[in-house]
Amino acid sequence: MSQDIKMVAVDIDGTFVHADYTYDKPRFRRILSRMNEAGCRFVVASGNQYYQLRDLFPGYYDELSFVAENGAFVKDRTELVFAAEMPDETVNEIIDLCREYPEIQNVMCGLESAYCQKGEVDGEFFEKTKIYYHRLKWTDDFKKVKDQILKFAPTVPDEKTYYYYDIFRERLAGKAEPTTSGHGSIDVILPGCHKASGLKRLVKRWGISPEQCAAFGDGGNDIEMLQYCGYSYAMENAAPDVKRAAKHICPSNEEDGVLVTLEKLFF
Repeated sequence: MSQDIKMVAVDIDGTFVHADYTYDKPRFRRILSRMNEAGCRFVVASGNQYYQLRDLFPGYYDELSFVAENGAFVKDRTELVFAAEMPDETVNEIIDLCREYPEIQNVMCGLESAYCQKGEVDGEFFEKTKIYYHRLKWTDDFKKVKDQILKFAPTVPDEKTYYYYDIFRERLAGKAEPTTSGHGSIDVILPGCHKASGLKRLVKRWGISPEQCAAFGDGGNDIEMLQYCGYSYAMENAAPDVKRAAKHICPSNEEDGVLVTLEKLFF
């Protein structure tokens, strides 16, 4: 079966890494070496920032490809393939919408850095956000930032995730759309910009087909990717709708489900 697979796309949080953000590095390097021999590329597909994702693979991230920021940033090893650019009008509309609800803690994600606005979030939120955005800056006003804006990542109260998801979907229809993996975390991205759209750019570039691709995920923002790829694996810890979108279920992230499955495929 492994000779049929030319790309493996893997979500990070709740999928590839354990809850403490570790993974079995020597084991993964052995698998990656075998995948390279088989002519199969490894793609990190996450809602997180590229600079955070590459730091998970120190010393060899240039061997990997990345679909970061939920498809808004695509890199083929050392070459930038795509970076979304939100129109200024849409950027301002999202900023204004989030300001209507003081409990929303907003992060604006740009090509050069991510940003938190002083007075809207506190230092504790900023430090917590740095776990996911290794390039993060304070700004006095989102609207004065000079950067190419990829997306927004508002954090809302956990129990209100889908309440705000619906607000974003209705108020921003046609201009931007929300995606979420639950737990108070929402990404607001350009329409049609999701993990599967990022994978499509790489598939076209590499001259392969979706049937030759495998994907692993656990959250709602993985569904398009799982539906797109010929081989799809939902983690045991995945949400029910994610499991329905996948062809297979593999062990949880805490049980190294991705590595276990890749060993079966490539060894």
